[in-house]
Amino acid sequence: MAVVSFDITSRGPLAGGESFGEAGPYEQVRGTLRFAVDPRHPDHQVITDLALAPTGPGGLVHFSSDFLLLKPVRPAPGGRLLYDVVNRGNRTALNAFNNTATPGAAGEMDLGDGFLMRHGFTVAFCGWQADAPQGGMAITVPEALEGGAPLHGQTYIQYQVSRPTRSLLLSDRNHRPLPAHDLNDPTATLTVREHFEAPPKTLDRSLWQFARWENDQPVSDRNAVYLSTGFQPGLVYELVYTTVGAPVIGLGFLATRDCVSFLKHASAAQGNPSAGGIQHAYCYGASQSGRYQREFLYLGLNADEQGRAVFDGMLIHIGSSRRGEFNLRFGQPSTNVLRAPGNPFPFTYTPETDPLLRQTDGLLDRVAARGVTPRIIAMNSGVEYWWSGASLTHTDVAGTRDIEPPPDVRIYYMTGTQHGRGSLPLSDTNAEGARLQYPLNTIDYRPLQRAALMNLDRWVREEVEPPPSRHPRLSDGTAVPRERLESVFRAMPGVDFPKALPQRRRLDFGAEMARGVARYPAQEGDPYPILVSALDGDGNEVAGVRLPDVQAPLATYTGWNLRHPDSGAAGHFVPLLGSTHLFPRTAQERAASGDPRPSMDERYPSREDYLARVRQAAGELAAAGYLLAEDLEHVVAQAGERYDAFRWGPRPG
Repeated sequence: MAVVSFDITSRGPLAGGESFGEAGPYEQVRGTLRFAVDPRHPDHQVITDLALAPTGPGGLVHFSSDFLLLKPVRPAPGGRLLYDVVNRGNRTALNAFNNTATPGAAGEMDLGDGFLMRHGFTVAFCGWQADAPQGGMAITVPEALEGGAPLHGQTYIQYQVSRPTRSLLLSDRNHRPLPAHDLNDPTATLTVREHFEAPPKTLDRSLWQFARWENDQPVSDRNAVYLSTGFQPGLVYELVYTTVGAPVIGLGFLATRDCVSFLKHASAAQGNPSAGGIQHAYCYGASQSGRYQREFLYLGLNADEQGRAVFDGMLIHIGSSRRGEFNLRFGQPSTNVLRAPGNPFPFTYTPETDPLLRQTDGLLDRVAARGVTPRIIAMNSGVEYWWSGASLTHTDVAGTRDIEPPPDVRIYYMTGTQHGRGSLPLSDTNAEGARLQYPLNTIDYRPLQRAALMNLDRWVREEVEPPPSRHPRLSDGTAVPRERLESVFRAMPGVDFPKALPQRRRLDFGAEMARGVARYPAQEGDPYPILVSALDGDGNEVAGVRLPDVQAPLATYTGWNLRHPDSGAAGHFVPLLGSTHLFPRTAQERAASGDPRPSMDERYPSREDYLARVRQAAGELAAAGYLLAEDLEHVVAQAGERYDAFRWGPRPG
């Protein structure tokens, strides 16, 4: 077994020994998982640079991961494991399923309403990202070497700031930097664009250097870049340079595989705290972690070293049609930009052909060939459709026909939502304090996630099929180009349309990309079509799973927002965030503004009437299997809070 030891650092009761219904009390076990894998194993040949990693006894490569387990003290027979693919070192499953008030985090434990515990899930978290920020759950991996020396080669970083700054770390989102190999690197280039789709302009080398801004002056630093004129808000900067040091980051995939195999199959004598207690394993990932799941499947790694299936089911949340820099020399697992190497063909779960690339491939080809395909539920928000082309998971690359997923895959569009779950209060400021042109999207889609998890569980354990896929389709006219919807939004008072829409392009990173070595900048080819849902008369989307927010609306909800002049690049697309465009409150307000959408009062004579509409919509979703009966009252209560805030509360701006 690839797990050679589990070093426990702490073990004790969860939530002070609180009992979670029939599941009883839980315990939490923290420590370090230590792994050793054979670089010659056939399954491991897909891991970039593994053959260049130092080996120990028996020719094995050693690495280790931070590990946390939440488990019932007295597990019931046939136990189920939910493995949380931590996002940039942060736990996400508790926020997604336990309705916690705080987002996923590496620090203090927030159990919310205890949903996962009440339903008896064992929950595991294992570090897989080598450059995770300090304090997050991480993996420690060896560095690839040639002739005993570190590797050096090209890398690429994109920046877009919302406040002026003189210097930035050579990393994405303040992760571990990729150091410059040479402070005077003559091949390094820094370019700037007015926005993501504008042509690049190369900045003269005399204007910037590898340095940090300290005490009102630049100080040479291999881990930072300094621009004498300052990095300006809204502009898009792209840096290509030579870095040094190549950790074998693809070992994160083997940590995920072998952690779960250990929990399912290892004995108590081998150090498994869940020995004999796990029959089925499910994997949950969101955003970066959802893209990680797609790559895990594409690499065919859902079989352990003995050929046993690892995950029985996967819930892939907001992963779009993308993958990531998870198995790349000098890769940045955190990066989320469309010109990076993490956006390659294929996109669909069944094999599809890109005639321009002359390539036929499918996301599940390798796992299907080995008979270890898990059952999959994939969910995306409006951001994934408007920004990164989630439609490519279920259309051909020409955008001319629908591609049906395999029988063991469901694809759901969470209608009108943004990347992260929405919430009150209504605000036009993001988490970093940057102002946007419109209030953020407020739809909380977590009830859909909870139902999806329980549907996945029944699908695996009881062969109960989940509800059918719901997403925009070409066949019924609900999938349309984004540009076709511009006039609908511009008809709403004070609402603009993005000045330039993001594009997914065919990107060529050179001949060595097949072995995980990229050349920058990429050679850009033709764009892929991006399709989104058609709209109803209120400007709300018609396709997908429509929560009561959309079925009984108080606003128009979008999967896009625009940058505010205060944040630079005014009127341009903001990745990851959607918007809320409130209906007029009264008929008089509607008439004064010229808004084509009926007012709140014209739609709902009273708060009670509104909540009755919400209750009916929620009940229909529950009857169809897209919501849980236990969540109906919570959905109605949230709707009441939104009504009070939207009808009577202040409006940003």
